[in-house]
Amino acid sequence: MDTERIRSAFLGSKRRIAGSVGGGLVVLVVFAVLLGVIGVPGVGAVENRFGTVNDSTTVIETDLVVTNPNPVGVSLSGTTVDYTVKMNDVSMASGQKAGLAIESGNSTLPFRTYMQNDRIPPWWHSHIENRERTEVVIDAVVRSGLLGGRQISLPQNRTIETDLLGQFNSSETRPIEADRPFPSDPILFVNETSARWDRADLSRERTPIAMSFRAYNPKQYPYAVSELGYTITMNDVQVGEGSSEDVATILPRTTQRIRADVAIRNQNLDDWWVTHLRNGQVTDLEIQFYAVVDPADDALEGGLGDTGSFRIPLDPLDYRTTIETDMFGTKTESASGSADTGSDDGGQSTPTDSADRSADGGSSETTAEDGSTTETADGTDGDTGGSVTTTTDDDGGLLG
Repeated sequence: MDTERIRSAFLGSKRRIAGSVGGGLVVLVVFAVLLGVIGVPGVGAVENRFGTVNDSTTVIETDLVVTNPNPVGVSLSGTTVDYTVKMNDVSMASGQKAGLAIESGNSTLPFRTYMQNDRIPPWWHSHIENRERTEVVIDAVVRSGLLGGRQISLPQNRTIETDLLGQFNSSETRPIEADRPFPSDPILFVNETSARWDRADLSRERTPIAMSFRAYNPKQYPYAVSELGYTITMNDVQVGEGSSEDVATILPRTTQRIRADVAIRNQNLDDWWVTHLRNGQVTDLEIQFYAVVDPADDALEGGLGDTGSFRIPLDPLDYRTTIETDMFGTKTESASGSADTGSDDGGQSTPTDSADRSADGGSSETTAEDGSTTETADGTDGDTGGSVTTTTDDDGGLLG
C-alpha cells in the first residue's frame, strides 16, 4: 500500500497541512472566546481630559484602555461604546464609538465627545443651588455581541466643591478715603463685610449675592449713600454689573449696615468657561465697588462748603479670589485656591450691642475713632461686626 499517497489524500501537502492547522487555531480561538474558555476583552481604565475649546464647543477627549486576554487581536465590529457626562444630573455631553479593533494585551482607544458651551449656565445654576457642590458622573457603557446582548457600565464619579464667597466675610476695619480736599480722609470706616448666595431668588438667568457692609461715620455730620455700584469679572470677562440707589444714611458717630444687591448674569458664563479652560481650569474672580456719597446740608456748618455728592472707589472693599478646578482628576498639578480681601483675618467674632449688654447688667465698652468697640468689663473683644467665618482652605473644586 502506498502510504504516502494515502497521507497526501487525507492531509495534503505540507503547505496545506500548515494552513489547516493555522485556520483550525483561529477557529478554536474564536470558539474559545465565544464560550468563555479564554476570555472576553474588557475595559481596564477610562481617562478623560478637556481638549480644544472655542466660543461654542468644548472637546472632551477620552482614552479607553481595553484589555484583550486572547493571544490574537479581535475585531469587534458589533461592539459600541456610549459615553455620557453629567454634572449634577445636567447632561453636558454624549458620544458613541462603534466597530472596535483591539490587539492582544492592552490597547488604548481614543475618542472625542463634544460639549456645547451653552450647557454651562444650567450647570452653574445647579452648582450654586447645591451649595457649591457638583457631582460629576462620567459613564462609558460597552455593548457587544460577545456579551450575549448584555452591557457593561463603567461609571466614574467625582465630587467638585468650591467656596467662592467665604473669604469676603471679614471683620477687619478698613478706612474709606475720598482723596479730596474736603471732607478729610478717612470719610468712613468699614468694620465688617459679609456675603452669601441668595438661593431664595436664584434663577436660571441670575445668581444673586446678598452682600452687606457695616460702616461707621466718624464725622460730625451725616452722609447719605445715594448709590452703591459693583462690577464682577471672571478672568476679565464681565459677568455682572449694577447699582442700588438711596442705599442708606449714616448719622454722625454711628454705625449703619449697608446692603448691596449684587448678581451674576448667568448668560455670560459660557464666555467665562472658555477662559477658564484656556487658563488651565483657573479663574481669577474680582468684585469691584464704588459709592456715591452726599454729605447732608448741615455739613456746611462743618466747613465743607458747597461740596455736593461725589463718587469714590471703594478699593479696600474690592474682593479677589482665585479658583482652580480639576473636573476629571487628570490635571498634572493639584488644585488650589486663594483669596485676597486685603485682610489676614481668619477668625470669628461674636456680635455685640451696647444696649443689650447694658440691659444684661454687664459691661461697658469704649468706642474707637474707627467706630469699633472694645469691651472693658469682662475682657472679651468688642464688636467690629457680626458673626464672621473666613474659610482659607481649598477643596480642589469650580468656579475649586
